[in-house]
Amino acid sequence: MAESSIISDQKVEALAKKGMDRIKKVYVWDMDETLILLKSLLNGTYAQAFNGLKDVQKGIELGKMWEKHILKICDDLFFYEQIENYNKPFLDAMSQYDDGLDLSNYDFNQDGFSPPSDDVNKKKLAYRHRAIANKYKQGLHNILDQEMINLWEELYNLTDEYTDRWLSSARAFLEQCSGWKEDPTHCLASADGIINHTDAKFEPINVLVTSGSLIPSLVKCLLFRLDNSITHENVTIAGLRLSALLFQSTAHGKRENLNVFSGSRNDLTVQMSIFV
Repeated sequence: MAESSIISDQKVEALAKKGMDRIKKVYVWDMDETLILLKSLLNGTYAQAFNGLKDVQKGIELGKMWEKHILKICDDLFFYEQIENYNKPFLDAMSQYDDGLDLSNYDFNQDGFSPPSDDVNKKKLAYRHRAIANKYKQGLHNILDQEMINLWEELYNLTDEYTDRWLSSARAFLEQCSGWKEDPTHCLASADGIINHTDAKFEPINVLVTSGSLIPSLVKCLLFRLDNSITHENVTIAGLRLSALLFQSTAHGKRENLNVFSGSRNDLTVQMSIFV
């Protein structure tokens, strides 16, 4: 038994050392007008950029339909009416107050939740955040009814066609960068950028940054089909949380490749290398 234990410990140590030698590729994504289009649909600027080749009103109507779906899911499934005024920079921000209570039969409408100024209500907010995280991990196909799924898929396809495949192209690029394909097997990107299932040298990490509120941003990730590549832990409001996420991701890596994708004025892609 002792010999077996020693071998096991040696294996664990070897695996840990191997993980330390990996080059982590961190991709920081600006959601709005980069991975998705919404604001420019709503205000007509997307269509106007095509100098009459796009129907401005159609784009506005598509944007309004997206807005309607986002708000409905936020309110019906993600407690947005209850927690809208208590916006947090990331979903795990209240986890220290979560005692791990089984929420299977918990009644969120009858728990007397009020502004989280004390530990009791901070715990209730933490419960809601945990429930949201679980729904995010389940995905919309497991929490929406079939009628809503059909409406969502139709809207996605209409918008993708109207925007010349902006949505599907952005998603495909995200999946390629992060090493995810159609199957759920985690593939890794090789040094030349080609997806390689067997190359364990690189570990891709996606961080999504938004200037909007957290809950609608999570819902957008789901509706625009980004949730397979971006976990709820890595969706954050722009600010100090981004620095914390990057530090956390580099703390145990030998070298970090940081790639920032943002719809800036010059539409530039910034690429940096950080050594730790």
